[in-house]
Amino acid sequence: MSGFATLAMINLDAEDPAALAAFYSQVLGWEVLHTSDEYAMIGDGSTSIGWGKVPGYSAPGWPRETAPKRYHLDFYVEDLDKAEEQALALGATKPAEQPNAERWRVLLDPGGHPFDVCLRS
Repeated sequence: MSGFATLAMINLDAEDPAALAAFYSQVLGWEVLHTSDEYAMIGDGSTSIGWGKVPGYSAPGWPRETAPKRYHLDFYVEDLDKAEEQALALGATKPAEQPNAERWRVLLDPGGHPFDVCLRS
């Protein structure tokens, strides 16, 4: 199937764009392309993720969402335990509830957004 557009980048809401760009640049090994109080972006040369400051932003929480979940990111990893350990060292947290810990781990980034590290099958 062919479409009429190509993905330029993904932009996400945040309370602290610079902090999330710093966190995810280390998770993915991507370069921080721009950072300010209002907006930050990382990229790998072909794909970019940006975060824009939203006044009064509230993270959804997980597993009991206190605000609507706006997104979550999934990342393939070769070793779940190692990926979890590395993400935690960068400032992620791990909720007690894990739906399928043998296949993927739900973690929360420093802004409270859920993301998953998933075994590559």
